[in-house]
Amino acid sequence: MLLDDISISPFSYKWTLKNALFKKNKGKVFSCFSGGGGSSLGYKLADFDVIGCLEIDPKMTDIYQANLQPKYCYNMAIQDFIKKNDFPDELFNLDILDGSPPCSTFSVSGNRESDWGKMRTFKEGGKKQILDTLFFDFLDLASILQPKIIVAENVPGLLIGNAKKYVYKIYEKAEKIGYELIHFVLDAQHMGVPQRRKRVFFIGMRKNFSTPFLKRINLFEYKPFLTLNFSCKPIYFSEIFHDYQDAVLQNSLLNLYTYRKNTDKSFADINQRINKKNSFFNHQLIKFSSIPPTILADSNKHALYDYCRPMNKTELCLSGSWPLDYDFKNVKPVYVIGMSVPPVMMANIANQIYHQWIAKL
Repeated sequence: MLLDDISISPFSYKWTLKNALFKKNKGKVFSCFSGGGGSSLGYKLADFDVIGCLEIDPKMTDIYQANLQPKYCYNMAIQDFIKKNDFPDELFNLDILDGSPPCSTFSVSGNRESDWGKMRTFKEGGKKQILDTLFFDFLDLASILQPKIIVAENVPGLLIGNAKKYVYKIYEKAEKIGYELIHFVLDAQHMGVPQRRKRVFFIGMRKNFSTPFLKRINLFEYKPFLTLNFSCKPIYFSEIFHDYQDAVLQNSLLNLYTYRKNTDKSFADINQRINKKNSFFNHQLIKFSSIPPTILADSNKHALYDYCRPMNKTELCLSGSWPLDYDFKNVKPVYVIGMSVPPVMMANIANQIYHQWIAKL
């Protein structure tokens, strides 16, 4: 089954862990940079057996364990993990090695070039790291474990400007360790998720499996052929609205909010009109007739146009396609959801990888 011309995702964004049935019959997955479990939930929805996770942040590891109860759970930096010499045998028999290397240095809303190559201490795990090398650590792990397929998610900013040099290096590294690699820019709003969230997915197949799936790209180049064209019907905020409040707007937004007009899409529009200043571009105004914007992890920056509040927990879970009964422990749901791949987004990708590749191996 291909998803070239569909109107409804096979996976619902309204769901609970309590009522979910995970068959675990599509293959084994290990998740790196697993966060609170977004991508892992997607694989589970697609009936993969997610046998373990690797995450540097103890709080995220705690959340992951509480909800997903993995067989293997490692709370450590990937640089230390790849030095281990006692991996369980199951990790050498993976169908998919999954990972979402932290990507803030490539985001168009971040500092980009000025942060590249810098060793910094991040609150997640409290360990000094160079973020723009984590993708290559992930590939080093792939070279050790040799999974059939690798899937790595990142921000689309990786494909813009000078960051393209990293993409070339990623392809070179994948080739060196024995994988045929392709990438896709996908938007969650076209995949049955009520959120506008673009991400780039690098998907690779081990060369000794790839020959039957190769297709000519140009005169000298072949790549594994995979179709990932999604066209699910849009899901508007009106479909996920729940009338209660559990958070308030930042003080800096409250005054601007009173001056909003129907033509405003963000607080930046209001600020420019009222104060002639350029700021608040990431603070969107959510209308009932709009698809919710990308959920940002640093705080609940968006506001409902018709209600003076941010999205509440229920709306955040639905917008991110997270289980409504997910236990976020003592961490704000917006942080976990904003840091993660929407589960239904990953479920659709995993489903196609299975039907087009794994089922035919």
